[in-house]
This record gives sequence, structure tokens and C-alpha cells, in this order.
Amino acid sequence: MDAEENDISRRALRMKPPQKGEGLFFLARRPSLLTLAEGFCFIRVAREEERKKSWRAALIRRRGKKKRATRRRSPAGGAMASRRPGRMEEEPVRQFQGFLQQVYEEGKKSSNVPCAFKSEMQGYLIGEGCANPLENFWNRSDVMFVIEKMKPSEEPISLEEEQTDDTPSSLIVPKSSSSVLALPVSRARQLISFYTMSQNPNMNHLKITMPTVFPSLWVRCDGSDPKQTIWLGAEPLNTENKLTGISLHTVNCTGPVSNKNYSADLEELKERHKMRHHSSDLMIKGFARYEFLEVTSFGSLSLEDSLTPLGRHIHADFTWNTVTKLLQTPPLTSVATLKVQMASGSHLSSVYELNRELQFLLSLAENLKTGTIDLPKPSGQKPAVELVKKLLKDLKDEVNGLTMPNQNDSENSQDDDASACDAMKTFFSKRGDLDFVEQLWCKIWRNVTSYGEMVECFTLIMKSLQRGELQTWVHQGSSSLLSQLIRQSYHGAVETVFLTGETPIQMLLEIGMDKMKRDYVSYFVGKEFATPTHLDYFMSTSVDLPEQVHRLQKLHHILEIVDNCVELLKLEHENLIFLTQSCINYYKENPLNEKHEFQLPIRTTFVKDFYQNADPQVWRVEISSGQEEKKVKTIWQLSTTLPAEHMNPANVGLLNDTEACDSKEEMYCITLMECSSVYFS
Repeated sequence: MDAEENDISRRALRMKPPQKGEGLFFLARRPSLLTLAEGFCFIRVAREEERKKSWRAALIRRRGKKKRATRRRSPAGGAMASRRPGRMEEEPVRQFQGFLQQVYEEGKKSSNVPCAFKSEMQGYLIGEGCANPLENFWNRSDVMFVIEKMKPSEEPISLEEEQTDDTPSSLIVPKSSSSVLALPVSRARQLISFYTMSQNPNMNHLKITMPTVFPSLWVRCDGSDPKQTIWLGAEPLNTENKLTGISLHTVNCTGPVSNKNYSADLEELKERHKMRHHSSDLMIKGFARYEFLEVTSFGSLSLEDSLTPLGRHIHADFTWNTVTKLLQTPPLTSVATLKVQMASGSHLSSVYELNRELQFLLSLAENLKTGTIDLPKPSGQKPAVELVKKLLKDLKDEVNGLTMPNQNDSENSQDDDASACDAMKTFFSKRGDLDFVEQLWCKIWRNVTSYGEMVECFTLIMKSLQRGELQTWVHQGSSSLLSQLIRQSYHGAVETVFLTGETPIQMLLEIGMDKMKRDYVSYFVGKEFATPTHLDYFMSTSVDLPEQVHRLQKLHHILEIVDNCVELLKLEHENLIFLTQSCINYYKENPLNEKHEFQLPIRTTFVKDFYQNADPQVWRVEISSGQEEKKVKTIWQLSTTLPAEHMNPANVGLLNDTEACDSKEEMYCITLMECSSVYFS
């Protein structure tokens, strides 16, 4: 028995052990060896093999858990910033980097010029100081990329179609909301990832031919994710002119809600910032904006006038550092800044009639430029020729002693103002020293209807001059051709002028320029807002006629701003001087821009009675920690306007339709902006 067992053991030791994967099934293929001892031997070998396989699998699982835990402990986006992309990902990164390079080069030549990418999106560079699409919650004026969805080729959707019945009437929708489209959030995240990898100096394997440190990148998002993301941004972090990382920004928007139904709390926001950025030393700043609203009756306006945009935006911004609660009223220690954006031509403007006069002057300049005759609709009620005849007769009677000087001034004034809107009060005082040429301009510009009528008016003047019947005075500084002819008449010799072609138009343009320049100087100097020296740039005759007209437009815009602030805000004289000088200095260096926002520091106590009894149009709190490039922010904002122009108002709404539309309370959008930093080393 012992000899037989020993023989079996020797044979078992000489046998080849089961190979990988065979296990117990090896025995089934060796039926001749299925003795009891051989079976036990192969079972032990198979079990040992299974234990080794289990040990290897457990080791692999433990290593995987450690890698995942390491990624979770790294900052947001850390894996994206540090991991090496596969070959399939490298080419899209290079393509997107090349696209941004193209946008960057084109943007340095001209800002806001879009470039297409893959026929699905477009991007453009916003220059420093240009209009910022993120200004509602991002007050930086740096250069930035903006990426958005390319608009389809079909007809654009009108604002009336875009703004559905589901949109609360108190929620203001930007006019350009139908012209800007957003990308899906998933696609936006991918672009941010491509941007971050292209900026990482450690990713040499991408083999980018022209590595460039780009400005920040912002991608418009359609809010399709649960957090309703409307912007994703990436901003380079520089230390001593060296790119060290990327700051990733996320902007979410919810609403509309009433200012009494928001669920956020200042302490919760502070705690959220501390947990996100592991910081305890916080800086908290408050911001509030209040609009100066105009209460005006539109009953006397025509339908055409009432549909004209008013274009008057005056608001006060307040900033302070001691925020105690959300929607806190700005304390009297806050810094107040008045911001004025004024477009010319509003029917509620105190200088509306003067603007109509300027528009007629501009039409003459355009006719002179194009060689066509297209005069505005006259605002007067009488034929221009009849008024000129009456002006000449009154002047002749005055010379002959039949009438006293200025006897007919009240009648002339009534004629001049006959077409003015009775409901509008003009605060711009008219000069009492109008010479003959300026009176002639007033008769013609309101009432002339055609080129032929204009020629007939000047023919009457020329005949009176040649007969010596026109004996009158003109201002010493007048440089128009007609003023020179009148001065010649003092010596009994008048130059012959042929009233053909563009000559009558140029003569009328010149006397209008002289008259209006004198009007503006009389206002600014008379009210001591400026000196004649300050206005030399606008009065200069050393430039050509088109440039003189352009400078006159600038001066009128300054008048619109200052005089309306006098009317609406009753600003103190020192504030008006500062505002006038700011406008003059701006327009000496810049072209006409009625969308420019002029700023004026004011005392908070000056407007306290207004803002302490009103609701803000924007209220924002900024919680920050860290210093310089390591500074991180959390921004919470409540606003009556949609924070992004690409947002579709039909898709905005947490309240039900009945509650949102029937509520008489002002409705607000809540915007939350958070960031996190990713470092490359």
C-alpha cells in the first residue's frame, strides 16, 4: 500500500502543472490520472493559482482607488490641467488653439470682428475699454475672447416673437437678445478644456507651432444643465510675467423671483466660499444701482413720437465695504457715482427743438456731400418765401423810421415757435442778440420745402443787397458768405453770386453753422460751465466743413447731457462744471458716441432721499479672499434685467406662469458667479 502511494506521488510530481486558466478543468481532460492522490495534488495547485489571481485583482483595485482619490483631492479642473491627452484629443486642441490665434490677430486690427470655427460657432476679441458683454456682473475692462454659437442663415427672430407671454413685464429683456446664440454647456466645457491645455506650458507633446499667452476666454452657455449655467470662463494667472495657472469661472442664473422670495443668505454665501476655497479671511463689498425714472405724460405726443426711444439713462451706483445682509440699503458712507448716458433727439429733452435745428443742418451737410436734394419735413406753418419777404419789409420799415427796433420780436418769436410741441417745455434760453443772418436762418430752416424755394429766398436777399435796401448789422465773428456780402454792402459794392448748383445749400449751411455755434457758446459761457478757451476746439474754422459739422454734433451732445441733468437732477453748480469739463475732454479725443456713459462723483447725501425710498435695479455682493493672482471671488447678484443678452426669456422661470405674470412686484434674476484656480505646477 505504501509502495503504491509513493509511486503515485512520484508520478504526480513529474506531471506538468495546469496552465493559466485551466484550473480544475485540467482534471477532466486527464481521466487516466483520476486517482484519489492525483486529484488532491491538482486541486492544491489549482487553488494556489486562484489565490494568486485574486491577490492581483485586489492589488489593481487598491491602486485604482488611490488614483481616483488623488484626483478628487486636486483643485477643480486639476485633472484637466495636468493629464496628458490622448492622440485623439491632441488634434482638436491644436485646431482650437489655431482658431484663437486667428481671432487674436484679427482682433488686434479691429475688435468685435467674428471668425467662424467648424461652422457651428464663432469667436471675437473684445478690446480693452470696449463694451463688455459681462458688465452686469464682471466690471473688468480687460481684453477677452467671447465664443458663441453661430447664427443660422434663416431670417432672425424678431424681439416680439422672442418675448413670449410667459415673460414677466417687469423683467427687462435686452433688445439684442435674438441676435446672440449660446452653445450647449457640454460643448462649452470642452472648449474651456482645450483652452486650458493649450495654455499649459508643460504640454510640449501638443507641438503647438505658435504658443501664445492668450487673454481670458468666455463661452456663452444655453443654461441646459441643472445649474442653468449661462457663462463659462477661463482666465490666465500670471506671476512675475509667467503663466502659472488658470482661473475657471462659472456663472449661473435663476429666476425670475421677487426680491422677497429669494432663498439665499449672506452667512450661507460666506460659508460656501470658505468651504470652496479653504479660507477664513474674507473681504465683502456691496454694490447697488438705482435708476432715476422720469414721470411724464405721453398724452400729448403723437403715435410716431411715442414710439421713438427716449434714450435717456441716468442712474447712481453705490459701493461700500460693510455689508451686513443681502439687499442692504447703501449706507451714507458709501461711494456714489452718477452715470449718464444721453441720446440726442428725445421728445422729452429740454433742448429738443435745438436738436431739430441741428438735424436740418446735418441734412444740408449730407446733401452737399452726396449732391442730392432731400430736405426734412418742415416744422413751420408758413411758406419760407413769405416769411423772408416780411423780414425784409420789417427791416426796411425800421430803417425808414416807420417802426421801432425790436417791435416785431414777439411776433417773430411766435412764428418761430408755432410748430413746437406745446406739451414740451424748452429750458434752453434763446439769445436776444440775433443778427439779420441768424433771423434769416430761423425763417428758412423751419419752413423751406424744396431747393427751388431755397433759391427764391436767397434771390430776394441778393436783390435787396444790390439795390442797397438791405442795411443791417452782422456779428463780427461771422464767417459765412452772406455775412461777407452784407459787409461789402457797407462800401456800396457787392460781389455777384450765382445761385446755382450747390451754392444755395452751402450758403444756408454756413449761416446755420455760425448761428448754432454762437448758441452753444452763449449757453456754456453764460452759465459759467466753460470758458471760450475751453470751446476753441468746437469753434475752429481751420478744419473743413464736414469736420466742423461733426464737432458741432459733439457739442450738442454735451449740451443734451448737461442741460438735462440741470432739469432732471438739479445738480449743484460745481458738479455741472465737472460734468461739462469731462464731456469736453472726452470729445476732444474721441468721435461722437451717444452710447458712452459719462461718470460724475457725487455726495451720497445728495441723493439719499431718492434711493432710500426706492428698490434697486441691481444689487450685488462680492465675497473674496486671497491676494493678487491667488484672489478668488464669489459674486451673488439680484437684477431686474437678464444678466446675459443670449438668454431666452421664454426659458427663464422658476415661478409658475400665473405667479410670474400676475404679480405686481418687481421681478428679479439671481446670478451666482464662482471660480476656482488650477495651477500648472
